[in-house]
Amino acid sequence: MAGRVTGPTDVSLVEAPVTFKAYLMCAFAAFGGIFFGYDSGYINGVMAMDYFIETFEGLDPVTTPPEDFVIPSWKKSLITSILSAGTFFGALIAGDLADWFGRRTTIITGCGVFIVGVVLQTASTGLGLIVAGRLIAGFGVGFVSAIIILYMSEIAPRKVRGAIVSGYQFCITVGLMLASCVDYGTENRTDSGSYRIPIALQMLWALILAVGLFLLPESPRYFVKKGRLEKAAAVLSRVRGQPVDSEYIRQELAEIVANNEYELQVTPQGGYFNSWFNCFRGNLFSPNSNVRRTVLGTSLQMMQQWTGVNFVFYFGTTFFKTLGTIDDPFLISMITTIVNVFSTPVSFWAIERVGRRPLLLWGALGMVICQFIVAIVGVTDGQNPKAVSAMISFICIYIFFFASTWGPGAWVVIGEIFPLPIRSRGVALSTASNWLWNCIIAVITPYMVDKERGNLGAKVFFIWGSLCACCFVYTYFLIPETKGLTLEQVDKMMEETTPRTSSKWKPHTTFAAEMGLTEKAAEGGMVEKAEESVVEVAKQDV
Repeated sequence: MAGRVTGPTDVSLVEAPVTFKAYLMCAFAAFGGIFFGYDSGYINGVMAMDYFIETFEGLDPVTTPPEDFVIPSWKKSLITSILSAGTFFGALIAGDLADWFGRRTTIITGCGVFIVGVVLQTASTGLGLIVAGRLIAGFGVGFVSAIIILYMSEIAPRKVRGAIVSGYQFCITVGLMLASCVDYGTENRTDSGSYRIPIALQMLWALILAVGLFLLPESPRYFVKKGRLEKAAAVLSRVRGQPVDSEYIRQELAEIVANNEYELQVTPQGGYFNSWFNCFRGNLFSPNSNVRRTVLGTSLQMMQQWTGVNFVFYFGTTFFKTLGTIDDPFLISMITTIVNVFSTPVSFWAIERVGRRPLLLWGALGMVICQFIVAIVGVTDGQNPKAVSAMISFICIYIFFFASTWGPGAWVVIGEIFPLPIRSRGVALSTASNWLWNCIIAVITPYMVDKERGNLGAKVFFIWGSLCACCFVYTYFLIPETKGLTLEQVDKMMEETTPRTSSKWKPHTTFAAEMGLTEKAAEGGMVEKAEESVVEVAKQDV
């Protein structure tokens, strides 16, 4: 991206005060994380319920030996992972839909698809229908999980963007906890309500999100991408709580337009497939190339899954059963989700105070230590009740480190690193990577830990600990610091720095100044000039 003007002048954007309305809008959008987390978490307890096993396996709990009264590994793997498979494809499709129809419309559509999948799961009494339902629900979760991050990143004020996007991860943890509590409350029922109540309750979360989004505005950056600048200005005015002709709105809109115009000039335009190829253009070793950003986003989400946290939330109940000395594995599983919920708000403060990069570094180091302790204790004295209590304690500490660092941090970073022309597809690819690795881990984990298969037991934490060590090295060399910057400033920072020097970078000019829009913004004529500059691009997009 040669040719960028980078003068020494200190040109800072004037930013509107953060309003309570902006907090409410983003917080409500983050509510989408509840049904993502709930849907991921309810299956953990359901597959350990006696009535579910009896119904889906045709086993008699009286005559069947306890060690045989379980769901086979291949079925657990299929039921758990099929949701992630559907979500992988849903996330990829959502990138296109978000550019064609809007961020908000795509999320609402995802809620509708999700509800169809939940209805099929609720009606199921056998493997076929529950697998089909979870696959369809996965498409809906893919739509929501990919675009809700994009939507929040694009409407949130820069000063609190990290904290607000972290609210999405917080809602995921709330969903996981709710699922665990509902499972705990219905596990002893002796009718189909034991598993149908936890499944059907998911529809409520989707309905709340879909209805609420009808009351929220579309992303202003979507309107800029489509050349509808009057709409973009109106939305910015609404979410920033400022008059549409105020200096705040003019400067922010000018910067968004200028950044989009610049990126379109240096990124080849064309048909549908070319728009996807743009995500992979450039030199992988160039700090600001599109392919480097895409690899960074997809690998970051891969690393988040490598931490192994979903092993606890997908298979924790069945794993705790194998420890032998635990009287109520459902209760222990619920405790881990509660720790997850109450640890995540730490990130609201830390991600803006400490920054993204240090948070991911220290989080990875903390998880490494905890996981190796769990593995070593499990191998040396795994049948001792006190040793098992120590293992559970360090699993909870490990969850604390994940929930306050890598859980929200990975979502925040992928929402910030992509330029507007490829942002929806870049975030979609990153989210799809999360779900691809989520699916892979869900498929292989039962074969790794179940007694009739790999029988690793607590030794599986040696694997997760080693992968967390990889996360530490990965963060040190590749993750830039994006704290306190607008999305447009992140674009400039990634061009001019390396990850290890990114925290020292300060804005010294703006895209609006470079593209000649600053004067027009001050005169109130920026919209007219910007409309002329993007009209051809808008025609191509349509």
